[in-house]
Amino acid sequence: MQYISSTQNALVKKVLQLQEKSRLRKKEGLFTVEGIRELTLALNGGYEIDTILLYEDLVSEGDINKLTDQQINLVSVSKEVHQKIAYRSSTEGVVAIVKIKSNALEFVTFKTETPLILIAEAPEKPGNIGAILRTADAANVDAIFIANPKTDLYNPNIIRSSVGCVFTNQIATGTTEEIIKFLTEKNINIYAATLQNSNEYHQEDYTKASAIVVGTEATGLSQEWRDTAKQNIIIPMQGQIDSMNVSVAAGILIFEAKRQRNFE
Repeated sequence: MQYISSTQNALVKKVLQLQEKSRLRKKEGLFTVEGIRELTLALNGGYEIDTILLYEDLVSEGDINKLTDQQINLVSVSKEVHQKIAYRSSTEGVVAIVKIKSNALEFVTFKTETPLILIAEAPEKPGNIGAILRTADAANVDAIFIANPKTDLYNPNIIRSSVGCVFTNQIATGTTEEIIKFLTEKNINIYAATLQNSNEYHQEDYTKASAIVVGTEATGLSQEWRDTAKQNIIIPMQGQIDSMNVSVAAGILIFEAKRQRNFE
């Protein structure tokens, strides 16, 4: 197994660049994952591992080999190198380079004729995106779509804030127009969370094929969603403001749909 002790090593520099540069991630088709839990979720999600850099004072080659049958390039690194490439304060001694999977709509499949989909339009803050992905995983939705994405899904902050749920969900990205076309062709009802011409969310029936769409607090949803929706929906507010965090709103709406489906 190769051993790297210098922070100036080319592979170490590549890891740092993959963490920092979305353009390089897209060009190389690679991103980084750190931590045993996140790596395990990535493997279970069908991601292919390119290289694992491990700090052997914290994790052994045998520990890694127990996780997968994949033939993975393992590299041992010094404490100094590990501290340089570790994005988090506690990473269990593992930083991996992982191959990106396609998030194209054409690869989305459903196991049921009445899928439940969560859609977020133009989310930008990694913390919000991570929280939305955690909500989608907790509700076990059939898919989550990101319309007009503003942030690279493989941003280390999204992976961290989602606690690995970027790997546990079926995720697709596309323009608002592309996603609406996809939903319309598959006869999936659209429920758009917006203030205009809305019914209270709990008055609607989400037991059929349904997509619940949320937008940002700053701009809300684009007009296309309002015009195409089977029904616009609203969470009634009882305080002095008229909006809430997008991930909180998504959780309220998606779990109402799960309640109506008897949490199936």
